[in-house]
Amino acid sequence: MGLLQEALPASTLVVAIDPGKVSNRVWLSTSEAGELVPPLSLPVLRPGLEQLHRLVVDHTGPARPVFAIEATGGLHQAWMRELNQRFPGSVRLFAPSETTAARAQLGSRRFKTDDRDCAALTYLARQGQGRPVPDQGHDALAAAVRHRRGLIGEHKVAQQRLHDQLHALCPGLSAPDGHGRALQVDSVIGQAVLDCAAAFAGRPPSLRSLRARAHGRIRDREAEFWIDRWRTCLPPPADASARAARLGRSMARWRALTADIAAVDGEIAALLAGSDGQVLTTLPGVATARAAAFAAFSLPIDRFPDAEHLYSATGLAPGSYQSSTINRRTPISRQGLPEHRDALMNLAWGLSQHCGPFIDRHRELRARGLRPIPARIALARHACRLAYTLLKTQQPFDEQRYRRARHQSER
Repeated sequence: MGLLQEALPASTLVVAIDPGKVSNRVWLSTSEAGELVPPLSLPVLRPGLEQLHRLVVDHTGPARPVFAIEATGGLHQAWMRELNQRFPGSVRLFAPSETTAARAQLGSRRFKTDDRDCAALTYLARQGQGRPVPDQGHDALAAAVRHRRGLIGEHKVAQQRLHDQLHALCPGLSAPDGHGRALQVDSVIGQAVLDCAAAFAGRPPSLRSLRARAHGRIRDREAEFWIDRWRTCLPPPADASARAARLGRSMARWRALTADIAAVDGEIAALLAGSDGQVLTTLPGVATARAAAFAAFSLPIDRFPDAEHLYSATGLAPGSYQSSTINRRTPISRQGLPEHRDALMNLAWGLSQHCGPFIDRHRELRARGLRPIPARIALARHACRLAYTLLKTQQPFDEQRYRRARHQSER
């Protein structure tokens, strides 16, 4: 940790690792002796890691070795964890964008190979760059948040497929918003309607059948509305039985995803409670899911000197390009992780709906003529400053104190 951002001594062994699915490309070198062994392609399995361990032990000098690993999705996770256990504090992680920038400085930006990536990693590590391995708690929280994000994407697709299948089986029954009362698939009546459509191959059920398949309470007026609409629909297609069977399987997948999301939400709640991100749940409109999504990619907060660096890391800060007389600015830079950017936007949305100062500010921005997304981006900057302060001080949100601080800053 103390060597981060400091140039390494010439005798330090630098192990550059470019991860792959089957094998990892490995370089071992020092500034004094250059390459110690020819570049290696080691299998990602245990024998490859054991071979690397023996090589590092044989060539390590008085200073501890430094491992420079490119953080590419999930390919680097296994070796990162194992090397960090065997050589605590010696592993540094680099984003692919950092490797690309280093390749450009070495004159090979447009020529990407595993060996050039290893050369770029070695170049960065010798300058003292890189970030340490994240804490196990933060790593587990980020993994759970990423998994939930994927499940939500699958859940949305599955829900849209249910609407499409129901419309094909019972034309006009599942009307979208703006075309009469829409059928909410995740409601009690929506689930009962889908069950009846699969059971009766698209034919309208009786009130008794609809009630029997409901997993909760249904009002008589609501049930009669959907049955009456069902009876006015056109008849089912000729292959209604096959479509009904497919609808039943799609419902089973949708329910399995719903149960999986609920289970992951419980895991995230437990992980968030043991982290510094729990304080974000004191914000109005920010529950466990939104707080965890932002905290997973912002912690540890000490990585960012101030709130503006955190805001820039999300990619919502304006981008700029200046060269000679050319000076261009883009609305947002889009650097950093998309998950981090979406988490901050969701945080701003929750505050704009439930927090008084943010509701007022959102109204002012819309009155100035800003469209919804630019207005939310503007709110996101204020939300980022607030979230940074809470994560830094670990003090719960106080709306009156926030209003006073805002008024003092505007004077």
